Amino acid sequence: MARRTERQWVERLRERFAAGGRRVALGIGDDAAILAPSAEASVCSVDASVQGVHFDLRWLSLEDVGYRSFQAAASDLAAMGAVPVAALSALILPRELPADGLDQLTIGQRAASLECDCPIVGGNLSRGRELSITTTVLGRSGVALPRSGARAGDELWLVGALGLAAAGLACLRSGVSGSGASERNAVERCVLGWRRPRALLEQGRELTDCARACIDISDGLATDARQLARASGVSVVVDAGLLRAALEPSLLLASRALRRAPLHFALYGGEDYALLATGPSRARPLGAAPIGWVRRGQGALLHRGGYSIPLERGFDHMARR
Repeated sequence: MARRTERQWVERLRERFAAGGRRVALGIGDDAAILAPSAEASVCSVDASVQGVHFDLRWLSLEDVGYRSFQAAASDLAAMGAVPVAALSALILPRELPADGLDQLTIGQRAASLECDCPIVGGNLSRGRELSITTTVLGRSGVALPRSGARAGDELWLVGALGLAAAGLACLRSGVSGSGASERNAVERCVLGWRRPRALLEQGRELTDCARACIDISDGLATDARQLARASGVSVVVDAGLLRAALEPSLLLASRALRRAPLHFALYGGEDYALLATGPSRARPLGAAPIGWVRRGQGALLHRGGYSIPLERGFDHMARR
């Protein structure tokens, strides 16, 4: 396939992401995009996905990379209970990228943007040493849901699946495929959870009616529970028994195939983009599983067998690897 010039790629991307929707007045093709005015508050976030840090092309297609990088960014809007409006995408492309690599990458981005009803309206193309996708998402919310609203006495809720992505990656790295149909299906479910996570946008909006605080679980439950506790000035307690009861059967089966503890993947895995929220127990929504509680104090704890221990950190982007 002949390589296109930057101008040709911009024109191709303009065609690929042409559907702007009612919230976009002007999309790709000008110096900047224009969004339609709104009386609601704007919610903005940016997320980077870098080769060798966030993904490994041995286990992912370029379509997967484009898809999951977009969903990871959109998950920040879900955590705030915001409605997506538009997104910007800045791509750094290594010279060794295949001729059709950008095409495949943006096919994945487009699929995710359509699922999220969040059109890509602009961005940037550049050369660099490694593949990098930086996605800026813009949303709107009448009542945003911060991390800082948890109160002592709140119940701790899990919305979405937890631990699947980490277990799926572990299966790929170790070559575990499972023995028997049930384990094989569970491994496939976990691998799909890592390759194609989905931002829980609808669930996030529903939480604005009943939750006091929320965070998306991108770096593992242990780390994100600590962040929520710090922002709210409280102590967050995760009950090991309740957490295990909330885990998907696929994680339990895949963990058995890996000979690993499912709670380890749930606590320290990350990249599931489930939601961790707090609120009064009487207001718990149908799709939320109770996994603990909030009390006075500070930090995050794991309650197990009648005693509590501090939760260690999960994934840290800035830690030495």
